[in-house]
Amino acid sequence: MIIKIISPGKTKMPFINEGIELYLKRLQHYLPIEYAELKELKTQRNVETQRISENDLILKQIKTTDFVVLLDEKGKEFTSVKFAEWLQQAINKNPRAIVFVIGGAYGFDESMRERANAILTLSHMTFTHEFARLIFIEQLYRSMTILRNENYHHA
Repeated sequence: MIIKIISPGKTKMPFINEGIELYLKRLQHYLPIEYAELKELKTQRNVETQRISENDLILKQIKTTDFVVLLDEKGKEFTSVKFAEWLQQAINKNPRAIVFVIGGAYGFDESMRERANAILTLSHMTFTHEFARLIFIEQLYRSMTILRNENYHHA
């Protein structure tokens, strides 16, 4: 079982990169994890063209056996505890890989939504994609500590 996180574009803010690296290192204690920031595409003239190009790049990283979870503003929202429970069920049902995809600035096209096994949101608020990466990776770590009854999450 492996967890993969895919997102288009690079994280440019050093303090966010430091946070991502910190939580990825902590997560390796619990399970194998891969993190991929895909190359940033040149901005297209048309929003839909940009979305399709980014989504095509993402789809090339996904295997047919992967359980794909999109992180999207229109997805299902959880508390940290409920997300941990959801994650445990997903791990139990999907012995190969769970792939979390953080979309680009223009979100996902219909091909990505059709490929997704689940769609979640971090919040009804909007975050930059760089912040979303850090927040999500921290929530993955928090979930693992909740599942292990470790003293990180305070209910």
